[in-house]
Amino acid sequence: MSEVILKTDAELALMREAGRLLASVFAYLDEQVRIGISTMEINDLTERYIVQQLGARPASKGQYDYQYVLNSSVNHVVCHGVPSPTQLLKSGDIVNLDITLEKGGFIADSSKMYLLGEVTPLARRLVEKTYEAMWEGIKIVRPGATLGDVGNAIQRHAEKHGYSIVRDYCGHGIGREMHEAPEVMHFGQKGKGLVLREGMTFTIEPMINQGKAKVKLKKDGWTVVTSDKKLSAQWEHTIAVTASGYEVLTLRDEEGEGPAPAA
Repeated sequence: MSEVILKTDAELALMREAGRLLASVFAYLDEQVRIGISTMEINDLTERYIVQQLGARPASKGQYDYQYVLNSSVNHVVCHGVPSPTQLLKSGDIVNLDITLEKGGFIADSSKMYLLGEVTPLARRLVEKTYEAMWEGIKIVRPGATLGDVGNAIQRHAEKHGYSIVRDYCGHGIGREMHEAPEVMHFGQKGKGLVLREGMTFTIEPMINQGKAKVKLKKDGWTVVTSDKKLSAQWEHTIAVTASGYEVLTLRDEEGEGPAPAA
């Protein structure tokens, strides 16, 4: 990847607005995602909301020839699930909706897990611990910390609870382009890797599996699934490194500043 692009205050203001709008997309979807809806209907509702209500651009559509505005990854799908009119959400499903939005020339990227109906305690625990792991990584972010510190915090939390970290896919720098330098791994060693600097912007988006870390790509060329068919969960935020720490640019109203410190 190319050199890391540090954002100016003016550029961060534009990214902050894109992130705010993307957070509002999830607030809208909170009222739409339900048992019986198809993942394609969710895609279409999301596209209309972004374009018509927000006057923004769904940045994923057309990127790498992808035809849709989001990824919908259900149960054992790790990431990049493709919306389908025949895939209807049912009670017990867990689904990750991964959405990008461009406004003012800058892109925000975030994903959220939705739990449908009667979700098993084991599935709910995976989703909760994945969310905690993402925040364990986020809270490490500050000038002088390293990407290895971030990845290590995520890895330690996931493995402490008996889960595995997907290593084939990672977070990424973001700004005018959806994928910029650096690559952000969700595992690593303290003190290793790129040193964080004020003005860096990137995603933290751990994919955490109930079973083994191994994944495989389906024949559609997009959908990534767990090799053992066990569940996977993912959460994602776009982060800026500030002078004193971090700012979550895609923070949703219900989150506050993330979960309480995990036991």
